[in-house]
Amino acid sequence: MSSERYQTELPPPSRATLVMGLYGGLALVALLLSAGRGDANIYQLDEDVESWRLLLSPIAGVALGLAVVALSRVATARTTWGRELHQSFKHVLGPVTAKEIVILALASAIGEELMFRGALLPWIGIVPQAILFALLHIGPGRRFLPWTASALALGLACGVLVKITGDLGGVIAAHFTINFANLRYIARVELPPIGAAALPDPEQA
Repeated sequence: MSSERYQTELPPPSRATLVMGLYGGLALVALLLSAGRGDANIYQLDEDVESWRLLLSPIAGVALGLAVVALSRVATARTTWGRELHQSFKHVLGPVTAKEIVILALASAIGEELMFRGALLPWIGIVPQAILFALLHIGPGRRFLPWTASALALGLACGVLVKITGDLGGVIAAHFTINFANLRYIARVELPPIGAAALPDPEQA
């Protein structure tokens, strides 16, 4: 009598699981780097910061994030490279749910800010951490160079914001605001072909 083998196949991990694993690993490395330098509180860089500044920090971060989102909308509507980036990211992103957008925006905001502004900024300074942050945002092709340049500018702006506020609350709020708004816009808005005069309906955003 022949024996039959039954193999149980596990379902492939979801995109949300992969995202959380990737940025969770980045956050863990950041925590280890900070602890290795003797800094137990990676969130609060200035131990003597006043409590009212801790409360205002996320508000300042959201304001910065909304300003960046507004600039990205202008670039998408009025420049060829902005439209090309929008369409390239839409192709790379593929179909995405609202839940996945929230997870991706939150996980990347926490993981990247813990690493670059929490662990690296106090160690190597504002400019070097911004350069490394930009290098993380190099896409597959020259059309992604504006994205890399904007990441460099954002890395510098976030570094300055951390120096002003003394904590990561503002930069995490800014990072989440930018990623959530832009991912939602990319997922929902279909742009006309490159070179067409029509602009996306603002109500779709």
